Amino acid sequence: MAAKAGDNPDSLMALTTAFCLRNLRRTMCYLGERNKLCLRSDIFLPSEICDKLVNTYMELVHMDSNFEPQDGFFQLFSDPHSTRLTRVQLREDFVRDRDLEAIGKQDLIELHLTYCNNLSAHSLRTLTRFRQTLVSLSLFGCSRIFYRKGGAPLACDEEEEEERPASRQAPDTDFSFQGFNRLRLLNLGGLPEEVDAEALLKPLPALTSLDLSGVPLPKAAFLAHWKERLASLVLYNVDLSEEIINTVVELGHLRHLDISRERTSKFKMTRKILTAIVQGLVNLVSLDISGHIMLNNCTVPHFEEAMGRPSTSSVYHVCVQVTGSKNEDQVLNAIEVYTEFRPELAHRAINQLFDIARIQHCSQLLRALQLVIAALKCHKYDKSIQVTGSAALFYLTNTEYRSDQSVWLRRQVIQVVLNGMEQYQEVTVQRNCCLTLCNFSIPEELEFQYGRVNLLLLKILEPARQDESIQRIAVHLCNALVCQVDNHHKEAVGKMGFVKTMLNLIQKKLQDRMCDQVMEFSWSALWNITDETPDNCQMILFCQGMLGFEFPDKQELHRNMLGLLGNVAEVRGLRPQLLTPQFISVFSNLLDSKADGIEVSYNACGVLSHIVFDGPEAWAMEEPLRDTVMDKMMDAIQSWDVTSRRNINYRSFEPILRLLPQSIAPVSQHWATWALFNLVSVYPSKYCPLLIKEGGIVLLEKVLELQTSHEETKDMAQKVMEQCENFKEDPMETTR
Repeated sequence: MAAKAGDNPDSLMALTTAFCLRNLRRTMCYLGERNKLCLRSDIFLPSEICDKLVNTYMELVHMDSNFEPQDGFFQLFSDPHSTRLTRVQLREDFVRDRDLEAIGKQDLIELHLTYCNNLSAHSLRTLTRFRQTLVSLSLFGCSRIFYRKGGAPLACDEEEEEERPASRQAPDTDFSFQGFNRLRLLNLGGLPEEVDAEALLKPLPALTSLDLSGVPLPKAAFLAHWKERLASLVLYNVDLSEEIINTVVELGHLRHLDISRERTSKFKMTRKILTAIVQGLVNLVSLDISGHIMLNNCTVPHFEEAMGRPSTSSVYHVCVQVTGSKNEDQVLNAIEVYTEFRPELAHRAINQLFDIARIQHCSQLLRALQLVIAALKCHKYDKSIQVTGSAALFYLTNTEYRSDQSVWLRRQVIQVVLNGMEQYQEVTVQRNCCLTLCNFSIPEELEFQYGRVNLLLLKILEPARQDESIQRIAVHLCNALVCQVDNHHKEAVGKMGFVKTMLNLIQKKLQDRMCDQVMEFSWSALWNITDETPDNCQMILFCQGMLGFEFPDKQELHRNMLGLLGNVAEVRGLRPQLLTPQFISVFSNLLDSKADGIEVSYNACGVLSHIVFDGPEAWAMEEPLRDTVMDKMMDAIQSWDVTSRRNINYRSFEPILRLLPQSIAPVSQHWATWALFNLVSVYPSKYCPLLIKEGGIVLLEKVLELQTSHEETKDMAQKVMEQCENFKEDPMETTR
């Protein structure tokens, strides 16, 4: 059998790293003085492990809401005698000056800082500690690192200074790249205009790759300083000029040139400019000029003419990725290329992928899913990416594509969807995420995030006024999540406020005199979550939801309500609260109902069977009389067709079986026996084994022995036993 797309389990290294990070004090660390996290003295960690620990830690902090960041984590890597760091990637506001300072003694080769807006010029001074070893450095989007802490007094407390934002009025003019002689790759995307790029870069002798995205370049001639070495130059969103183009053309060793832009510009891409670039840069293998206004004489034939006839050294003989919107390949290439540093372009490309998946057919499903997942992870705080990404995931995970997706890949989708739900309360994101979750088998595929997804859905349903479509989808998901799960799951969700949230929704619908799908789903969810969970049943009785019977034509609603109250009635300690004239009259009247086949009548009789089972001494009311209710129950049971197919699902017969060996309420015994007879007759393969397993045969034999049992009850009990015996001899079910 062929493996499904992306059907590769996490490596042992990845699993072990994540486990250690979630259990630091049980594996690598201990709490020292003042509860400081310390590395055990008998541990030495090489760079392969340390790099993985730090980079995975950052991913968990950003992607896993259940992961608790550890204060002082980076201090664990302060001593190069016990830990070795070489390649570190840190991103976003979580990173502080003190974190970078903690690893200042390490011999870093690569340091990538992305959108770290809480870093100040203090971290620039820390960078100088790596000048002897650093080969690759990215400060993309870290504009505040070039500013001192604003207005900080000379003798301020270190912790207090840490919390001060960097001031945009005090650029640091002391920092220099002097001594960074090994630095080859540098990304300064987003460098503030107050910082002189030329002065900053001049000391670097060996640059081969430079990214100056969005950096003002009033004078670009200094770039020629690296014309013998520079192989990659990115000038994305740089306002181009004739001087810049002339300088770029001098960089004869360039293999990759990006002068694309997202914003409009006065600069026009002419045939002359394009010809100069292509003919001047003979080693070029990739050129990005997207976003420019192309004049008519800059068409493809002219581009080919400028390049000359293909030869063995021509770009035509190089495999080039083309980004764009013409086809699926170009769209996926655009997402891949632009995700990390150009979210605005990635957003457009994901939107185009959404159209492909929705209207056409996505032929590269695995790649598409992996790219969208990566974009959502990378830009957790970018609303536009979250909106388009979650919409694309809805179509990429639907039934059409499902058979090609592995468990691992679908779990990745669920993780990023839940991240989006956590981060954004905005209607569009919430709706997209909830709809995407509906594409999964519930509760099975969501069980690995069971508590988290329930909390998020309950949070969506908290507001008194909520978007109607989101409310309907969220309640549907809540109902599905508590159906067919173990009792400990139900009890845990009940403690989260599940019951209270559903009851609040019902009360709101009652106030509005509205019975819609939200109300029906809410009652169904309560029916499921109270099954064999007394604590949840207890919570139900704080609600006056019986008013729901005011909608006489809502059969599904009545069935769900009675199923729920049947669960409450199964709890002996709660039954006295149901023994009121109002409740008993409603249940008694519903015995005559023909709604939903026999379901409403059957469930009403089930509730009453448990109540009358407590005996005449518990019936502390004058009207209606207990005997009258029991007579009506018997009449109802005798009117039912024992071959009726059922809209119900039993995971256990225990609540029914307890009504068999007794003489307090023969009608309760009769109802229980009829229920078993119906279920083992219509669904023998499902319910005969369950009845045998739970000891039902022995209890039915006792029914036959009791003098108080009705003859009709005994006759049904005998038939149930025969049905189970026949099933053991021939377990093949032939009825469908």
